[in-house]
Amino acid sequence: MGASSMIVLIIAALAFSLIAIMVAKLLTKATTNPQKSEPYECGIPTVGKTWVQLNVGYYLFALIFLIFDVELIFLYPWAVVAKVVGWVAFIEVVVFFFILFMGFLYAHKKGALKWV
Repeated sequence: MGASSMIVLIIAALAFSLIAIMVAKLLTKATTNPQKSEPYECGIPTVGKTWVQLNVGYYLFALIFLIFDVELIFLYPWAVVAKVVGWVAFIEVVVFFFILFMGFLYAHKKGALKWV
C-alpha cells in the first residue's frame, strides 16, 4: 500500500466519475426552456427579488452540524480496534468525547446554536 495504490484509486475515481457523466449525457435528452433557469424553492414560484441576504446564523448552525457530524467518522477506526487495544482505546475515546463536548459548550455559549 504505497503511492501506487493512491494513484490507482485516484485514476479509478476519475474514470468512474467521467464514465457516469458521459453515460448521462448520452442517454438523456437536453432540453432548454425559460422555466429551468428560474429560482425554485419548495414548489412556490418566487415573487420579487430572488437574491436576498440570509442570516449568518443559518450558516453557523449548518457548519457546526457538519463539524460534529464529520467528527463521528473518527469513531469507526476506534470501534474496529477497541477490543484489541483495550482500556487505552476507551480512555482515548472518553478524551475525544470530552473535547467534542467542550466544543459544543463553547458553540452554545457563543450563541451559535440559537435558531433565529
